[in-house]
Amino acid sequence: MLANLTLLIPENIYKKDPQSSKLGRRILEHSILYISKNGLECLTFKKLASEIKSNESSIYRYFENKHMLMLYLISWYWGWLEHKLIIRTANIEDDKEVLVRAIKAITETPKKDESFGFINEEELHYIIVQEYSKAFQTKEVDEENKNGYFTIYKRLIEHLAELITNYNPSYKYPLTLANTILQGTLKQHFLYQHFPQLSDFNKSNEKEPISNFFLNLIFNK
Repeated sequence: MLANLTLLIPENIYKKDPQSSKLGRRILEHSILYISKNGLECLTFKKLASEIKSNESSIYRYFENKHMLMLYLISWYWGWLEHKLIIRTANIEDDKEVLVRAIKAITETPKKDESFGFINEEELHYIIVQEYSKAFQTKEVDEENKNGYFTIYKRLIEHLAELITNYNPSYKYPLTLANTILQGTLKQHFLYQHFPQLSDFNKSNEKEPISNFFLNLIFNK
């Protein structure tokens, strides 16, 4: 039962929710593995169909194109982070402890979550680090935002900003700080992988979690 949990993704991203069928879950599973190995540019539905031993038309029943597939994967990732944040902060009354737990949940290097058996969260995290900006920085971003494609991302930011405000009601920039934490984490992972000389989080300091930087930034400790 745990492996059958689903996250609600904005309906207009997909034609048919891939979480609703065995084939759809295979599309998500193998698209993550393919993009992680080869990059988004190399992905075609024809190649993906070959990976899942199906035909190209079957994938088009779920997604209009690979951009929409990528938006789905990114939305799923934000939803999963939100799920972790809620679980980690449940039944905690101290506002500071809630914020600490939320930051750690968002910034930690993911491990496989057995609650969602068809998604490899470690591989998906790698994809998000490498590719997520391609889904935002497009000419169509404003129209896509109007269509609700980024609903989960905005909800996650607003949730974290609310926790920041709960801890310090006088702080004037909770949304900016929340965005800095989320996108800064991805940027640090990117630097760690490709430009380690530009990051304090590198192979010579592997035991130092990225969350420590943001905890230090916020709590100055």
